[in-house]
Amino acid sequence: MPLPVLPFILLAVPLAEIATFVLVGSKIGVLPTIGLVIVTAIAGATLLRVQGLGTLARIRAQMDRGEMPGRDLVHGLMIMVAGVLLLMPGFITDTLGLLLFIPAIRDRVWRLMRDRILFTVQAQPFRSWGPEQGSGHGAGPGSGPRRTIELDSGDFSRTDEPDRH
Repeated sequence: MPLPVLPFILLAVPLAEIATFVLVGSKIGVLPTIGLVIVTAIAGATLLRVQGLGTLARIRAQMDRGEMPGRDLVHGLMIMVAGVLLLMPGFITDTLGLLLFIPAIRDRVWRLMRDRILFTVQAQPFRSWGPEQGSGHGAGPGSGPRRTIELDSGDFSRTDEPDRH
């Protein structure tokens, strides 16, 4: 989304919400309108808890099996956004939030997004055999924790010493 569009959206959404409040309030009254906003906020918190915990359990199970939970991570993000939209007062944001709680719609959004997302998996930390290889302390993989120190080109220099035979 280009940056110049963001200020327009930040202005347009509240104005559209206000207009919707006025229209709904004129049809059903002020108190029922406020009641609807409160009910959708409670529904959003409940749906966020139920669906969010289920998604978290699926993510954890996939990670325990050594799989990358790409789809469920994106679903979890969409559930979180849906909960935030439902907690915000307004009928437009509530509608968008409720739509994101529907798994079929989340799957559709996932299919549109998955080719644009790059997931990387970080394997076990790299363990190299250092100069102390074979010396009995820290000689091989699994022999203890190793540290990786990253240096810039200016932080490291090498001087070759003549052989001492």
